Amino acid sequence: MMPQNYSEFNSTLQLSDPPKDWPDALKAMWYDAQENWDAAHDIAQELHSKLGSWMHAYLHRKEGDRFNAGYWYRLAGRTYPDISLDVELQKIVEFILEGNG
Repeated sequence: MMPQNYSEFNSTLQLSDPPKDWPDALKAMWYDAQENWDAAHDIAQELHSKLGSWMHAYLHRKEGDRFNAGYWYRLAGRTYPDISLDVELQKIVEFILEGNG
C-alpha cells in the first residue's frame, strides 16, 4: 500500500524490504533512507527521467561528489540545493507521493 505522506513513508522503514507494489522511484528513496546507497543508486540510474536525474543528483550529493551531483541537477532542471540532505529526501519522497513517480 502506498504511503499517503512522508510520515507514513517513514513508518515503513521498519520493514525488511520496500513493498513490491511501490514505484521504483519510491523504492529507491526507501533504500536511501535505510542507508543502502548502492541499492538506491542502482534503481535511480535506471530511471531515465527528470525525477531519476534529481534522485541521482541527490545521491551523488550525499556521497560527497559535488561535480557529479551538479551534472545530474542540471539534467533534472534543478539548481544545486542549499537545503540539508534530510530535507531534500523528504522533498523527493513527497514529490513521488504526489503522483510524480
